[in-house]
Amino acid sequence: MLILNQSYEPLTVCNIKKAIVLIFLGKAEPVLSDDRKSLRTVSNRYPWPSIIRLSRYVGVPYKKVVLTRKNILRRDSYKCGYCGRSDLPLTIDHVTPRARGGVDSWENLICACTVCNNKKGDRLPHEAKMELLFKPFKPSHIVFIKNVVGKLDEKWKPYLYLS
Repeated sequence: MLILNQSYEPLTVCNIKKAIVLIFLGKAEPVLSDDRKSLRTVSNRYPWPSIIRLSRYVGVPYKKVVLTRKNILRRDSYKCGYCGRSDLPLTIDHVTPRARGGVDSWENLICACTVCNNKKGDRLPHEAKMELLFKPFKPSHIVFIKNVVGKLDEKWKPYLYLS
């Protein structure tokens, strides 16, 4: 279930149990239901919520994604940024090596398999005759909502791209 703030901005995802508890306590309301599913009790049938909206606005101080090894692996979908393989052990590579003034930042760190990381060494990608398959970027919290969910529900897209 996608949880929206009162202002319809995406906050996070939760399981069905939490969504139902929030709805029954009056802390959230269903915005969109999945017509293929329903919750049944002995005497009632309830729609299966797909998106819920909080009744009160929750102030989020910042939506900064913390720079960690795990988050870099998530951003890069657990694939090497040079060869695209995901079947080998992965490390984190500095595109511009620290020895050459490279810093720990979203834009300078990328997943690399041990083979590619050793091949590149302390060189820039073009010096090692290696190309990046994609440019490293600072992700938004929406990227991580997508990663947690896996396959994204098409009905969620208008709500995820509002912010």
